[in-house]
Amino acid sequence: MNKKIAIIGGGNLGTAVAEGLIQSGFITPGHILITKRNISTLTHLEEKGVLVSNDNTEAVKFADLVILAVKPFQVDEVLGSLRLLFDENRHVLVSVITGITTEHIHSILNKKISTVRAMPNTAIAIQQSMTCISARDITSDQLEYVKDIFNQLGRVVVIEEKLMDASTVLAACGTAYAMRYIRANIQGGIQIGFDAKTASLIAAQTVLGAAQLLLQKNTHPEHEIDKVTTPKGCTIAGLNEMEHQGFSSSLIKGIVASYDKIASDQ
Repeated sequence: MNKKIAIIGGGNLGTAVAEGLIQSGFITPGHILITKRNISTLTHLEEKGVLVSNDNTEAVKFADLVILAVKPFQVDEVLGSLRLLFDENRHVLVSVITGITTEHIHSILNKKISTVRAMPNTAIAIQQSMTCISARDITSDQLEYVKDIFNQLGRVVVIEEKLMDASTVLAACGTAYAMRYIRANIQGGIQIGFDAKTASLIAAQTVLGAAQLLLQKNTHPEHEIDKVTTPKGCTIAGLNEMEHQGFSSSLIKGIVASYDKIASDQ
């Protein structure tokens, strides 16, 4: 790819994006520039050929596509200082910042820059993120390029911007929910006789396999559940006991509680 990408904000997410793009071979390291005040923490990227800078101005001048990965409270200051450098005919701006709307970004820049909101999750570090994106003032080619970027880092779905808060809950908070389930599975495994290391391996691989069944076969969870629930069997006994204890209900309530928290904070 000939396009140049700047990542403003070399924290955990920004560096994960850079590393994923390099590992996938999507872009040559020399076409990525990443910024951070303390560039000493970016040495590992610099050694791979990524350009490193503490100057955000240099980043915008360098890039065709700018990924904004700073903290939410830094957005106004950072974009305000770069406003005059953004070119409506050249730049695409991708924000991976929670809670910052494209309308807010446009109000700071006072320009109709092609803008994308992207919500990846922490699995982006191993190129297995579920990333939800929404966009405005963007061409189909520009959107496809942004999708291509995040497809190197996992899977992508395009949604309406009004669903971005919901995507935060389902995809980002959802990682924690899944981890909590796996932890409980490990604890149960230990109670029925496994050591912690073996229980952890079995629990994690089983969840991975279950997820891959849904993704690769494009089936419904109940279809796969039916395959392992025999009459009077141990699976249905366990599932029914979990439901009696409010398993599905508590998960749904937790998802709604997280969503309500985001809504109340805005």
